Amino acid sequence: MKDEDIDRPQAMKIRQGIQDAMTYSLPDKKFSENDIDLVEVDIELNNLGWNFHNYRILNLTDIHLGQWINPEYLDALVDYVNTLNYDLATLTGDYFSYVMDEYEESLENSFKKLNAKDGKFGILGNHDHWMDAEKIRKIFKGSNIVDLSNDVYTLEKQGEYLNLAGVDSCTVCADNLDKVLEKLPKNIPSILLAHEPDFAKESSQTKRFDLQISGHSHGGQFIIPKFETTPFRGPNSTKYPVGLYKVGDMLQYTSKGLGTNSFRIRINCKPEITIITLKNKNRRKIQIE
Repeated sequence: MKDEDIDRPQAMKIRQGIQDAMTYSLPDKKFSENDIDLVEVDIELNNLGWNFHNYRILNLTDIHLGQWINPEYLDALVDYVNTLNYDLATLTGDYFSYVMDEYEESLENSFKKLNAKDGKFGILGNHDHWMDAEKIRKIFKGSNIVDLSNDVYTLEKQGEYLNLAGVDSCTVCADNLDKVLEKLPKNIPSILLAHEPDFAKESSQTKRFDLQISGHSHGGQFIIPKFETTPFRGPNSTKYPVGLYKVGDMLQYTSKGLGTNSFRIRINCKPEITIITLKNKNRRKIQIE
């Protein structure tokens, strides 16, 4: 899957310099849990083992550190996240926007603090490639995050399995779904991390994934009341810009993300922390003696 605009935006440092000044001049630059949507989503998966029933996956996406979100805000957000009940953490891209300088250490320190008993797993977004993909991967390694870009990790609990896979950003043509499919064990419930939600059109056609988790769209930064959708849809987030969708036999969930791009304003579209709870679709048989 490709997008016409795969080039790095011009004048990045100028843009970031302006946004730095604005970020640190804002009166409400501190984190408050009241300003965040903690979205809980129940997802039923076919053939999910009972040992993964009620398994909780935390997703954070589109931090865009340095662009409206400052290091102190992110650090406080991670402290809040660590009070929540979840088993595993996923990170679905765009950790920076236009400049990484002076923010790399802050991101790594915050990611190190992020707790997840069954591990932390991440992929890259288009902005991460525009910045420096290898530096992001180095931050992942330094904070014990498994890089799932075009890769697969299989979780095991008492003889039952769950696939967690990821593709790299399709906006910059770094995705390699064939490589993922070659590694993906068959007949096991499978979740795909993909930064861009519209990648669901391609991943769903394989019929190998039960759920795709994405970000990228920021929910359009404006959600129409009562309709719970947005008129503002960018490249690779036109079809599935916010919330839960059914794409063929696969479910697609698109988070509103934490940060914003270009404009800080969000209307009826709070930043989002997502917790997805996996459910077994079958009723459990109870033996009565």
